[in-house]
Amino acid sequence: MTSENSPSLSKITKDILNENGIKLNKNLGQNYLIDKNKRDQIINFGNITKKDVVLEIGTGIGTLTIELAKKAKKVIAIEQDEKICKILAKRLKDEKIDNVELINEDALKVEFPKFNKIISNLPYQISSPITFKFLNYDFDLAILMYQKEFANRMNGEVGTKDYSRLSAMLYFKCDVERLTEVSNESFIPKPQIDSTVIKLTPKENIISHEDFKVYSKFTKALFQHRNKKIRNALIDSRHIISNIDKKVLKKRLNEIDDEKIEEYLKKRVVVLTPEEILFVSQKLNPIFKE
Repeated sequence: MTSENSPSLSKITKDILNENGIKLNKNLGQNYLIDKNKRDQIINFGNITKKDVVLEIGTGIGTLTIELAKKAKKVIAIEQDEKICKILAKRLKDEKIDNVELINEDALKVEFPKFNKIISNLPYQISSPITFKFLNYDFDLAILMYQKEFANRMNGEVGTKDYSRLSAMLYFKCDVERLTEVSNESFIPKPQIDSTVIKLTPKENIISHEDFKVYSKFTKALFQHRNKKIRNALIDSRHIISNIDKKVLKKRLNEIDDEKIEEYLKKRVVVLTPEEILFVSQKLNPIFKE
C-alpha cells in the first residue's frame, strides 16, 4: 500500500509527463502502466536473478525498466520515441542505475543484443510482428502484456474465431500460459479493452529450422484467407511462398495424385491443425518451385 509520503505510480507518471510536456498517443500504443501491484506482479513472474539479461521493448519512462534493473544483471531497453528515451536516460542517471543499455530505435528493425529473458508491456500496435520476431531468438522465458483479444489468439483452438496464424506459429515454438488479467483502468491513457499477461516458454526444437521456414510461409499464406479452402487460399496467396505463375500452380495442383493431399485441399484453412499445416507445407512446397 502506498504511504502518504510515497507518491503513487500514477502520480509519478503523470508528473513526469507533465513536466516534460509529453502527451501520450494511444494510437501509437503509448499506454503506460500505472498500477504498482500489477507492475510488481509482472516483474515477479520473471523470476529475475543477477545472472539474467532482460530485454524490454517499449520502455516508456521506465516503469518496468528501473525495477528490472535492480534485480537483473543487465536490462536491454528499447524505446523508439526520442523524447521519451531522453526522459528515461535522465531517470536512470538520477537513480544511479548503470546496468541498462538504452537503445533509441525501432524494435522491429534493430538486431537485439544477447539476452535470456523478455519482460515487456508491449506497444499494442506491434504486438504481432514483434512476437514473430521473438521466435527468431533463443530465450528462457518471456513475460509479455498484450491486449486481451490478441492474447486470446495466441493459443486459439482449431476451428474457433481465435484460431489464427499466431496460434499456429506459436504452437511449434512456445508453450503459452495466461498469467493474469489487467484492467484498462491500470493504464494512462486508458485503452478500450483490458490486457492479459502471457508467459511464453520456448519448446525444444520439434521441427527443423528449414521445415519451420517453409511452414511459416505456408501458414502466412493460408491465414490470409482463413475461411477459404486450402486450394484457393494457396492460389490467392501464392506470392507469399514463391513467385510461381498462377496458371502453372493451378496446373500442378490439378496434377496431384495423392488422395490425402487432395482431401486437405478441399478443407477450409481454419479447421487444419498445426500438424496438418506442417504436413501440407512439406508435401506441397516442391510444386511451388519455379
